[in-house]
Amino acid sequence: MELNTKWTSVLELNAAQKVTAGSDNALADAIRRGADLRIYTEFRHNEHIDLNSPSNELVKEVSEFAVTYLLDDRWSAGIMSLRQPVELPDRFGPRSSMSFFLYNQNGQQAIARPFLDGQPADGQPGPSPIDKPEGMAKYLAQNTWDSQTNAPATNFIYQFGSFKYFVWDGWREVLSHDEKGNVRSGSIDALIDAFTRGCEMKAGIRGVCADVGEGTKVDHELFVRIGPGYYYTDQRLFIAETHPLVRVKPTIPMLYESRGWDFGWLLPRTDGHVAFRRCDPYTLKFTDHLNLRHAVRWFVR
Repeated sequence: MELNTKWTSVLELNAAQKVTAGSDNALADAIRRGADLRIYTEFRHNEHIDLNSPSNELVKEVSEFAVTYLLDDRWSAGIMSLRQPVELPDRFGPRSSMSFFLYNQNGQQAIARPFLDGQPADGQPGPSPIDKPEGMAKYLAQNTWDSQTNAPATNFIYQFGSFKYFVWDGWREVLSHDEKGNVRSGSIDALIDAFTRGCEMKAGIRGVCADVGEGTKVDHELFVRIGPGYYYTDQRLFIAETHPLVRVKPTIPMLYESRGWDFGWLLPRTDGHVAFRRCDPYTLKFTDHLNLRHAVRWFVR
């Protein structure tokens, strides 16, 4: 019996980040429809993992990008929001942290790493010396930020043998409303019918990173899965808590910079009200931001 995986490659790049199959538009169209994203890459063990190893074994990697972005309605990016660092082949990295890898549609990559182990870090945010592992020829470091803080970040390109952007395009949009809760398309009835039948849910939240970072920003929509949901039957009000997400200053391409990112959880509602529980990556302290307003699109499957 053949397994129907439902995953489709919509964009492929070579090691020079040139398009070899699919298109940027196909990826953007899928992300706009709420599609899930996984990216395939490949590398040699002693070129990427352990430069002193005699093993030249080819390693194939596929990673989940659970938070996706559509910027200016045309540019796609994704973030690994649940990853811890690993030292292949048999252990985790030496310090517990989140590994918020960010990949753009053109192969531009970045990582932000808030440490979770409580070690003191009293450095000041700002530009830092570029840290490029000696001998890693395929690692093209671009800039480094905040290396002496609890939340270092680096923008780079690693020239993987190939990049394949896979999408699972089975989500169905059932409700779209503006920041005041005015319905643009679909209906609350369609949303609640799917919700009460146990369907998985996802939200596309517009403009949620508008306050992140300084300088010019572009229009954007962030997509993230829904965990628990609550429907108030008299008010006809649906409330949901998202999975953890990473907010990044919305630019093209997406990059990390000092104080240009954070992470946390959102609480969107179908009346346009959104609350945000924010974690400051430098201090790991939480603050709640209430009474926000955002347009939301709701997807089910």
